[in-house]
Amino acid sequence: MASIFSRIVAGEIPSWKVAEDADFYAFLDINPLAEGHTLVIPKKEVDYIFDLDPETYAGLWQFAARVAAAVRAAVPCKRVGVAVLGMEVPHAHIHLVPLQTEGDMDFRKEKKQLTPERFAQIASAIADAFNKQ
Repeated sequence: MASIFSRIVAGEIPSWKVAEDADFYAFLDINPLAEGHTLVIPKKEVDYIFDLDPETYAGLWQFAARVAAAVRAAVPCKRVGVAVLGMEVPHAHIHLVPLQTEGDMDFRKEKKQLTPERFAQIASAIADAFNKQ
């Protein structure tokens, strides 16, 4: 059975897409630690990030760097934090989290509750910044 992320890439489940190319997809986390919390995934479904073939692994990080630059341009923050946990969904993914302090990267914190309108605004701003690169 396809992971929820593969179903998002296939368009079976909606997402707040911020960037996409032939091999990778980036979208807003629906349970964000901060506004602009973005997930970056390979379209190829592989459970564990270190099981990706070397070309996909390198490409994922290159794509994530471009998305992080767009997040930083669109969302006021001091830095964009990076985490690879991979415990919730069996599909390799990178978390990009806008940070004001190191404490903003605590995944035990209560998640932000955003309206669909706010998700749309943030996704549009990041996508615009990504497309201007």
